[in-house]
Amino acid sequence: MSIKITEVRNAKSLNAENTRFDVEINHPVYGWIPYTLDPHDTDQTVSNDELLALIGSDFEAADIPTPEEEAAILAREVRRERNRKLREEVDIIVRHPLRWDDMTAEQKSAWATYRTDLLNVPQQASFPHIVTWPDKPE
Repeated sequence: MSIKITEVRNAKSLNAENTRFDVEINHPVYGWIPYTLDPHDTDQTVSNDELLALIGSDFEAADIPTPEEEAAILAREVRRERNRKLREEVDIIVRHPLRWDDMTAEQKSAWATYRTDLLNVPQQASFPHIVTWPDKPE
């Protein structure tokens, strides 16, 4: 069963090729509803070709980040994970005087090295695209 759509509004491209869109369609039963037009969608209840024709060139362009922006976003995510490891793995050990005092010099050295290695993650040559996480001491 195919539904004839005759009106669209607020179309926004989701990719650089302008083949995927978020759009509102005026459904004959439900009125204005959000719809994502995707060329890989096999359900043809609503014809993507007809929607593309209705959208034409009346759409907001996709907001595609530059490679530099993508790298900055990834760097923030990696730093956030690094900070989580410092907070949840390291700080609960090294800032707990009783735990720290019960450790051998070798264990303290391993935790200090782990902490330093975590802090140095942004200095890795392949950061932020490839990160080698240090091993947590046991």
